[in-house]
Amino acid sequence: MKTPLCQMLGMDVPVFQAAIGGISCPALAAAVSNAGGMGAVAMTGWGAQGTRQRIARTRQMTDRGFVANLLLSYDIDAELNAILEDPPAIVSFFWGDVARYVPRVRAAGARVMANVGSIDEAKRAAGAGADIIVAQGWEAGGHVRGTTATLALVPQVVDAVGDLPVVAAGGIADGRGLAAVLCLGAQAAWIGTRFLSAHEADIHPHYRDRILAAGPADTHYSKLYDGTWPDAPGRVLRNRTIETWEAAGRPSGDARAGAGQTIGTTPEGHAFSTYDAIAMRAGMQGDIEAGSLWAGQGVGLVRRTEPAADIVRSIADEAATALAMTG
Repeated sequence: MKTPLCQMLGMDVPVFQAAIGGISCPALAAAVSNAGGMGAVAMTGWGAQGTRQRIARTRQMTDRGFVANLLLSYDIDAELNAILEDPPAIVSFFWGDVARYVPRVRAAGARVMANVGSIDEAKRAAGAGADIIVAQGWEAGGHVRGTTATLALVPQVVDAVGDLPVVAAGGIADGRGLAAVLCLGAQAAWIGTRFLSAHEADIHPHYRDRILAAGPADTHYSKLYDGTWPDAPGRVLRNRTIETWEAAGRPSGDARAGAGQTIGTTPEGHAFSTYDAIAMRAGMQGDIEAGSLWAGQGVGLVRRTEPAADIVRSIADEAATALAMTG
């Protein structure tokens, strides 16, 4: 199961755990990396000290590589400076041009991963010097960069970036999906929704229960959840917030029911509103069902909670079996 990318990064299996907002915490990332995959920790919004703490906690739990993830739609200078003081194996960027960051990350001794949603964006990232390209298909949960499905996007990105390793994202939740994207030329899969069921994920119990009960038709793609990230489409589980909005004719801005209304608080005591684009973490208080319940179309393959290490192993074993069946 080891691809050239696995060899380069010291991974045992080609499984990356996606950065899923605050849910992708140090405990989850470390468990995935310890199992031979590559865990990721979301750093955006944690500030310099919070970022240092998240890196330190991850390192306390694993001596293997992991990813520090940043969103370029926000001001990430404080977090990036903290990361580069003692960087992990990879710094990944989403939703923007990585060109200005590549020299700094490489000079600090880390690799640059660029998450893209189109062929043109992949070419730009490759030209800017990114080391790894994540090709995200439209099926993905959370914020979705492009409009092309994974099956069509991945092989075209592979062709477009030459020798650069490509990691496939979007709708992949088991070993069959991993095997499929390996056959398309990807060297690993970037998997998010499946890891929402991991014991180590920092996820609210109600959110996890909704994930386990959902099917692919239960996801919804729109720009509805724009309170903290304007003009960015994403895929979530359908809930009453979406149903109310649709019944009202899909109004925008302040015309939406409950716009600007506080519906809960984070574990840190910060208020969040109806349409805020934040992940529902463990310890949040309030109307969790009304919030953004991010999930990809692979959600129907997620049916039980289990340790992250078991998820990594089962995905790898299923992929090996599927590939063996192809001869």
